[in-house]
Amino acid sequence: MKMLLFLLAASVAMAADSGFKPMTCEGAYKRHVQGICTNGKDAIYWCWTDVLVKTDTMGHVMKQVPVANHHGDLCFHAGRVYVATNLGKFNEPAGKEDSWVYVYDAETLAEVARHRVPEVVHGAGGITYHEGKFIVVGGLPKNVNENYLYEYDESFKFRARHVLASGYTLMGIQTVASADGALWFGCYGKPAELLRSDATFRFTDKWFFNASYGIAPLGGGRFLIAQNKAGKDKLNHGSVVVARFDGKAGLVIEKP
Repeated sequence: MKMLLFLLAASVAMAADSGFKPMTCEGAYKRHVQGICTNGKDAIYWCWTDVLVKTDTMGHVMKQVPVANHHGDLCFHAGRVYVATNLGKFNEPAGKEDSWVYVYDAETLAEVARHRVPEVVHGAGGITYHEGKFIVVGGLPKNVNENYLYEYDESFKFRARHVLASGYTLMGIQTVASADGALWFGCYGKPAELLRSDATFRFTDKWFFNASYGIAPLGGGRFLIAQNKAGKDKLNHGSVVVARFDGKAGLVIEKP
């Protein structure tokens, strides 16, 4: 028990000292932020629908490249950034989507690969790396009372489709992250919803919390949460806050 408490305290301390703190991303963007991820050290990656941006932990832009519309939520794994991308329509019956995963070098943001994921039939919108596999999420037609998680190996060979018994969520799932033995899903809605499953994709929880613009784990039950605000210039401005796990509320934003 003492060892478990020591490890938990160490994990929380590492998260607190990780260098990732509330900040604002430089620049203003035509379309809103679709997701964020980190390299776990010194960089945050932001997807602005048709622009991919890498900043340092203070929000200063290090790299920026134009990308195809619609790039969605993204994840970091082994020196690369993976972005769920749909070149077709979202939230429609099968056959109108054009789902891909675009892959970028995490240092330079140079494109290094593309993988077609036709199994994501309502439009690929989010991706995470979870226990040796990639999980892709996306859109959802109206009146469908469950979400779908699409599992791929590291070569993007399709392995399985998992049903998340979440009930209907507006336009499906926008963002996804793997952390602390669970999967976390940010969804639109009024109010926005945060879903959670266990490691085997069994739906466990739903809270009213907005992680639909991006969620990135920091460890120790803490997360970076992306926020988006449209200015008077009608351009979008992004920021991140830190949230911690709360059994009742799901996540609670920490005060600076």
